[in-house]
Amino acid sequence: MLSIDWRTPAAYRDTRNLPAAGFAWEYLRRNNEYRQEYWALAASQQPDSGHLEAFVERWGVRFPQRSRRAA
Repeated sequence: MLSIDWRTPAAYRDTRNLPAAGFAWEYLRRNNEYRQEYWALAASQQPDSGHLEAFVERWGVRFPQRSRRAA
């Protein structure tokens, strides 16, 4: 759960200069269903292509090749 209070204007101060794609990402990454599905895919070493395509279709996102080092 996020620790910010989404009801205060200060919580959105940084979004004023975001392009549409950046704003969409900020919205999506706060979605609990998206986060759960993302972490389930990220936890598998070799995600099944069917599950990956279903994720892409549902959420409309694609990621570059997986990084070798942890972020």
